[in-house]
Amino acid sequence: MIRFENVTKRYVTEGKVVTVVSGMTLTVPTGRSVGLLGCNGAGKSTVLRMVSGTTRPTEGRIVTTGQVSWPVGFAGSFHPDLTGHQNCRFVARIYGVDTDELVNFVEDFAGLGPHFRMPIRTYSSGMRSRLAFGISMGIHFDVYLVDEITAVGDAAFRERSDALFKARLQSAGALVCSHALPQIRMLCDSGIVLEHGRAWYYDDVEDAIAHHVQAMAAA
Repeated sequence: MIRFENVTKRYVTEGKVVTVVSGMTLTVPTGRSVGLLGCNGAGKSTVLRMVSGTTRPTEGRIVTTGQVSWPVGFAGSFHPDLTGHQNCRFVARIYGVDTDELVNFVEDFAGLGPHFRMPIRTYSSGMRSRLAFGISMGIHFDVYLVDEITAVGDAAFRERSDALFKARLQSAGALVCSHALPQIRMLCDSGIVLEHGRAWYYDDVEDAIAHHVQAMAAA
């Protein structure tokens, strides 16, 4: 469950106060996979960061139950001088999961071969993304946060990734930020539309998509 209680977020940009969301009050039921929809700059990524705890609301609060992931596939927190194996063990200790179990899963799933035991600074962006996605999927979260996830690797790896993520959603919820409506339809069963600082929750994702398409056309 994710509950937004009168959440407002403001930024000061070039001396001007910009309100991203204002008075957002709604509850996402446990186990729902929710698409976050809105035009560019509507506040989708900001909402994800507030749910993850990396950004605090200006006013109000967000209450979550269960363990919430970092954005799936995010590779920005890896230590470049540690190996993929060492970064994996470090994440396992932070989240209190079995280190050997996570390492074995990621090594098999990411398919990095000997690079898994080489420093992250030697990785290509694709290799970092494969490692990051593997670690994200190796921990069973109650809510997965997805911010414009992009497929990496060859077709076979992308197919395995899609299948695994959809399998995780059979027993977990998600908050998915994406401009790709086919991806929203594939992953989500409900939706939140952000528009002009306001938020609307729809129990049926098709109703959310219809609102979003209409708002885009008006814009």
